[in-house]
Amino acid sequence: MRLLITGGAGFIGSNLVGKLVKSNEIIVIDNLSGGKEEFIEPFLDEIKFYKVDLLEDISSYFFGVEEVWHLAADPSVKDSSINTFFRDLKITKNVLEACKKNKVKKILFTSSSTVYGDSELNTPENCETKPISFYGATKLACESLISTYCSLCKIRGFIFRLANIIGKNSTHGVIYDFIQKLLKNGEQLEILGDGTQTKSYLSVEDCINGMLIAKNKAENPVNIFNLGSKDRINVKEIASVVVEEMISSGLLQKKPEFKFTGGVEGGRGWKGDVKEMLLNISKLEKLGFKPEYNSKEAVRKCVMEIINTLCKK
Repeated sequence: MRLLITGGAGFIGSNLVGKLVKSNEIIVIDNLSGGKEEFIEPFLDEIKFYKVDLLEDISSYFFGVEEVWHLAADPSVKDSSINTFFRDLKITKNVLEACKKNKVKKILFTSSSTVYGDSELNTPENCETKPISFYGATKLACESLISTYCSLCKIRGFIFRLANIIGKNSTHGVIYDFIQKLLKNGEQLEILGDGTQTKSYLSVEDCINGMLIAKNKAENPVNIFNLGSKDRINVKEIASVVVEEMISSGLLQKKPEFKFTGGVEGGRGWKGDVKEMLLNISKLEKLGFKPEYNSKEAVRKCVMEIINTLCKK
């Protein structure tokens, strides 16, 4: 099958390329603003890679493509803004127009748990969406646009509302930030908020397996799935795992002092930070999805992968 992956040199995208490259013809489009060519370097002889901004005319790259994985987006919840909203919405519209013009059969989109905002725990897909960040608002707007194009243009859609996805090639998020902070100052670790922010974390391998299960087994014209683990871990626990592994690897000599900023609005890390999150994944479980790692196992695995990468440099 000929696949096109937007943001294919990014975190999830590069892992997806590695998973699918042996059995598919893959086209990757990425402007490398967030992704890195080194992430897909092992596959460059087997794929077609184009350094292109998705705001340009991209329809020619979609010729003959049967399936599009739209992963390109600004990855930061904390730094998202109204400019992010309009840019990512325009990018999604451009991708959908290219799909329409080239009669693409399927589009798969990585949305986010942030579309729910401060929702009830064990959040089901039919829960009311009330985003509290521009990031969440952007993802929800893109979902609506995708649903509309799928209906009007007879494209099958798959929308994945992701928990915190972590693992190899991650370049942002709490784990990456903690490691970078401790490499600069091993005596003290600044932790945004009060440390009790508690959320679901999922390994990137489990994430990709879940998306593939949905693609192969879901039957609706537009399919929306939560994708996360079945448990949670708080920020202070994550910090402790990071410290343990950095001491074990020799990157840190002793346990640092944890300095909590106190955060805003009841201990959030920043305005727009969802303090507690756990998705109900029973809809995808009924299709056969079962995460291999729980949240703490996924965190420890991610820490070790980042540390191993640092030690090789």
